[in-house]
Amino acid sequence: MRRIGIIVAMTSEYGLVKSLLEQTKDEFVHGLLFTEGRIGNVEVILAKSGIGKVCAAVGAMEMIQRYAPDVIVNTGVAGGIDPLTQVMDIVVGENMVYHDVWCGEGNEYGQVQGLPARFVSDKELCKLALSVAHDGHVYGGLICSGDKFITDKEELTEIKKRFPEGMAVDMESCAIAQVCYMRGVPFLSYRIISDTPGVRDHYKQYLNFWEEAPKRSFEMIKVLITALSEE
Repeated sequence: MRRIGIIVAMTSEYGLVKSLLEQTKDEFVHGLLFTEGRIGNVEVILAKSGIGKVCAAVGAMEMIQRYAPDVIVNTGVAGGIDPLTQVMDIVVGENMVYHDVWCGEGNEYGQVQGLPARFVSDKELCKLALSVAHDGHVYGGLICSGDKFITDKEELTEIKKRFPEGMAVDMESCAIAQVCYMRGVPFLSYRIISDTPGVRDHYKQYLNFWEEAPKRSFEMIKVLITALSEE
């Protein structure tokens, strides 16, 4: 039986994913909330890491050390930073990069010295995620992570200048990808677009997303895990 780890950052995301689980049991590990449950015949470990790169990395490491998942999936919301993306679309992170890391000459922007410039998601998990039907559009591409909620158009323009192929911006994906890379755990991040930074009344988009987003948007994880159980 496969054991799937799922990491989200916020309580709102956690509640939506937990609602899909059966036979749940909660456990606090060093202050982090983990929930063991099932989706069909698949064992699931859900973690609420908290917001930002450090929280995400700690959550991923605790999950790997304590629960030893076969794969880790990170899901949640993100800002759309490409003209293609609209609220409620999904971006599957084929690769991840830090938009706020610079280690000096000899390194690419976004690269932690000694590590890959970009972290690559598991190819089979990406292929599977991109095949899942969704009411909106599902795009594969680059997710840019950093410790800042992007609201300013100039900041967005700078990120797009450095990473023209960037599709979404968040605060956790790349940190979890780095931990999984270092520990040899297959990884996938997919993000639901909650807002598009730089547009007028941008923050209202984000607030309205939680009011209007149907829970079926998070059911992609159910379909994904069901498919993984059949491999």
